[in-house]
This record gives sequence, C-alpha cells and structure tokens, in this order.
Amino acid sequence: SLSVSPSSRSGSYPYSDSPLYSQTPPSSSSSYYESTPTSGSQVTNSVTSQSVSVTAATGGGGSGYVIQGGHVLGGGDYSSHNTRAAPATVQWLLDNYEGAEGVSLPRCTLYCHYLLHCQDHKLEPVNAASFGKLIRSVFMGLRTRRLGTRGNSKYHYYGLRIKATSSLLRLIDDHQHLALRQQPFSQKHRVKPVLKVEGMSNGMSLGAGQQQGAGLSDISAQVQQYQQFLDASRALPEFPELDLQDRPLPDGIVPEHVAAFQQLYREHCEAILDVMVNLQFTLVETLWKTFWRFSESIDADTLSVHGESEERLPKWYLVVLCKYQPVVHWTRDCDNTLYQTLVEILIPDVLRPIPSALTQAIRNFAKSLESWLTSAMMNIPEEMVRMKVMCAGAFAQTLRRYTSLNHLAQAARAVLQNTAQINQMLSDLNRVDFTNVQEQASWVCGCEDAVIQRLEQDFKQTLQQHNSLEQWAAWLDGVVSQVLKPYPHSPAAFPQAAKLFLLRWSFYSSMVIRDLTLRSAASFGSFHLIRLLYDEYMYYLVEHRVAQAKGETPIAVMGEFASVGRSLNCQDPDKGNVSPCNPSSLIMWPQ
Repeated sequence: SLSVSPSSRSGSYPYSDSPLYSQTPPSSSSSYYESTPTSGSQVTNSVTSQSVSVTAATGGGGSGYVIQGGHVLGGGDYSSHNTRAAPATVQWLLDNYEGAEGVSLPRCTLYCHYLLHCQDHKLEPVNAASFGKLIRSVFMGLRTRRLGTRGNSKYHYYGLRIKATSSLLRLIDDHQHLALRQQPFSQKHRVKPVLKVEGMSNGMSLGAGQQQGAGLSDISAQVQQYQQFLDASRALPEFPELDLQDRPLPDGIVPEHVAAFQQLYREHCEAILDVMVNLQFTLVETLWKTFWRFSESIDADTLSVHGESEERLPKWYLVVLCKYQPVVHWTRDCDNTLYQTLVEILIPDVLRPIPSALTQAIRNFAKSLESWLTSAMMNIPEEMVRMKVMCAGAFAQTLRRYTSLNHLAQAARAVLQNTAQINQMLSDLNRVDFTNVQEQASWVCGCEDAVIQRLEQDFKQTLQQHNSLEQWAAWLDGVVSQVLKPYPHSPAAFPQAAKLFLLRWSFYSSMVIRDLTLRSAASFGSFHLIRLLYDEYMYYLVEHRVAQAKGETPIAVMGEFASVGRSLNCQDPDKGNVSPCNPSSLIMWPQ
C-alpha cells in the first residue's frame, strides 16, 4: 500500500500521524465510484478535527478511493454520503486548502480551481454538485453562506481558505491584474455605485442618495479571496472608562446623555470594524456621516436616516458633548483603540506578502480618510473635529508606512535569496573603510566603538550565512533589544533613548552607503534597498517598544507626534520644555 504523510498540512491544526489514505493497486481499470467503505485509515479533519475515513475499495472490475463523509457528533448519527474522488484530487485539496475560522471562499472560485486542476492532470471533472460533496467530505463541518451585496451575492464555503503556500494565490492575484488591465481607462476611475446597507449594528439605516466615494478601487466583491491575508478574528477591545476629571456636566446635560453617547459611539466603532473586515472601505465615510448627523438639506430622507439616533441622543446634546473635554479625551482614546485594531486586522504581519490589489486598496483608503472625516463632521465643534482628524491622520500615516514597509520587504526578499548578489555585497562591504566611518560617527553622535564593531561583525556574519528575511528581522529585533536594554522602561527616559538610537542608526548607515557610493560598488543598488528596509523596520520596532514602555498603542504614540507637528509651539510630549523645532535644542540629547 502507498501512504501519504500529512506533513504538508498547516501546523495550526492538530492532525494524527496515520496515513491520509491507502491505495489498492487497480486490477483491470481505475474507476472511482460510490460505495460504503468497511475499513480505512483515520485522519483528523482540518475544519472540525474529527475523523474522516479515506479508504480503497474494489468492485465492478475496478478500484478507487472512497471518502466517507459520515461522522458522529455529540452522540447523534449524521447520515453519511460517499463521493468518488481521484487520489490526485484529494491530495490537491489537502495541499492547497485548509480550515480556518472567520474566513470563506466562493463556491464558484473553488470549482474553477478544481477544473484547472483536472485540466492540468488530464482528469475527468465531476459536476459542481458532486464536487461540493467531495469538499464537504474532505473538510467536514463546512458551512454554506450567501454573502455579498443585494443582487450580487454568491454562495461561499465558510471556514475554508487557500493556504499561504499555495500557488493558487498567485493565480488569483494575476487574474486581478489582468482584469484591471483589460478595463477601458475611463472605467478604472469611475464612481462606485451606491450601496444600500441594511441592519447596521449601530441601529441606523442609510439614505438612498448617499454616495460612497469616487476614485477608490473597490475590492469588497473579492473579499473572500483576500480575507486570508487579514486577521478577521480580532475583536474590538473594551473601551476605557470615561473620566469626568471632577468637571461639572455642561448645562442641560445629564448622565443619561453621556451614557447614550458612549453606547452610540461603541456601536459606531463596531460598525466601522465590520465594514473594514469586509474591505468595504467606502462605507466608512457613510458611517461617519450617519453618526455625526451630516446632512446637506433637511428632507424626509434625511430625517429617516437620523431618526433612531435622534431618539437616543438628539443632535443638540451631541454638539454640546463634543465641547466637553472629558468626552473629547475619551473619544480620542476610543479612536486610538479602534485604529490600532484595524491596523492589526489589515496588516497582521508587515513582512508577509500581501497581494498588490489589496495593498493599493489600503493605500487609497488611507489617502481619503482625513477628507472624508472633515466633510462628515461639518457643524461639529472644532475641539472634537481637531482631535478626530489628528487620530485619523495617525491611522492613515501608519497604513501608508506599513504598506510601504511590506513592499520593501518583498523587494528585499528577492535580493536576500540571490546568492550572486549576496556574494557581491560581501565583497563590496569588505572594502568599506569602517575605521573612517567609525571616527566620523563617533564624533557626531558618540557611538561606542565596541558596540559598532560588534554590529559590523554581526552584520557581515548574517549576510555571509545567506539568511532569510525573517532571520534578518530577528537580528534587527535583537539589536534593538541589546541597545535599549540599559535604559529603564519609563514613559520619559525610554522614548528619548529610543529616538536617539534611531538617529544614530540612520547616521551610521548613511555613512556606510556614502562609502559604497564613492567606491562605485557594484552592489550599491542592493545595499540601498536593504538600507531602506532596515531603516523602516527599525522605526517599526522602536515605535512598538516606545508604545509598550508608555502603556499606549503605537497609533496613540504616533498621534502625539502628529499633534506636535500641527501645534504652534512644536512641543515634544517626551521632552517637556525641549522643542524639536528649535535647532539649539538638538544638542541636548542625553549621553
């Protein structure tokens, strides 16, 4: 018999060590037919972790593989169905798909992949219904859902996704680019049709005449293809308590009004998270306009849109609360929590490859954020608008930085996997006059000789070992930990040391690049790309370390510096009375 090991499956799910299936040599011909198996090897299913029997059967002058779909759950017998399946198809399914919570795939997409598989292996495909039985037999516990907008919904298998190592991902991405190139130019930037969204989780319906935005690439129709790159299982954390700071409530405001605002805002943020998980970026503007009661005119449609909100918290009370500082501060903390969650959903791993269509959609969304919010908050007090725009700006900047970092990572990955380029980089690096570089760097930023020499040797050794991008990332993380270890994790001292480290790192690496440039190094382009990536990743690491030291989210830390840039006095929240806008203050770095 022939045994196939389950080692190709994802390590995220438990599997038994028994063979996937056993093969009986065909007697006269190979046919795959329906029959009730009497024995077979047991494997653990990737969706429900229950047993599925995959057995060889003979009869009618042929042999084949019969997948038993019956199983027992909680003492109840479920009727079994048996589906004929070629062994190559069973293995193809296991190699390319896996069970996962919170994601789904269109049934038509899965069947198209199957038809291509049959064409490549010269197999006779079964019809869609029989293939559906096969899918449910291999991945037991799958549910079927009808997803999509009204008039454009499709059936999906819920709980199934394409493996990250599968070549089918490249197939999907190539089809997206091909479809975009085949569109007339005038259609690439057309206005997205109006969508009607019913049953919003904040209890507010939408008017029929609200536009969703123009010029944005809408990928919500292909959300099931991209959700596996998201962390859709992440929920919105609890919001902090509202601290009134011993301030009296504004005239006409009672505690019930404050509680109503908090409840409405929580529901509003949950609605934003829902549409973002489904990549319906343009609906964020609609949700903002609905919550802040935006209206260009007073008519029946406008009143129906805001009717329930007005009953729970009339706009007059909403406007008054937007001037109340404790509410403004609470809203800022809620926004930072929401935006940090959204970043971790959209880009859970900055180094993992992301399809270019998804990257572009995220960047287009970030570009539109501030203008959407400003437009939606017309007639809202300036204090609230300024704070909301500051948080949204930090969110948009983070999305742009992380997508750029991801793009750099994929470009650098190709360089780090090229043996010839690595050897050339080593040869050029050994010609660099590190003594001269160290002398200049030491005079400007006081870098310790021992630390610099150790980093130089570690860099050369890591490069010589032809390490992967993930191994380089671990090395960079170790450098940050080593350099910042002597500093206490205090909200004041640690951020200062971290920012000083970034300045020193940037200056020293620029000196190395300068030396390579003057020597006309053949690998200058590769070094320049690697330097850009490492600078960005260092910033990413330090940003998270500072946020951890301050007990805040990275979005909140970036928001503080966004407010510094927009304020008139250019006050650095980590420096007290030292202003980064004053050139004389730059010499006050701690030594």
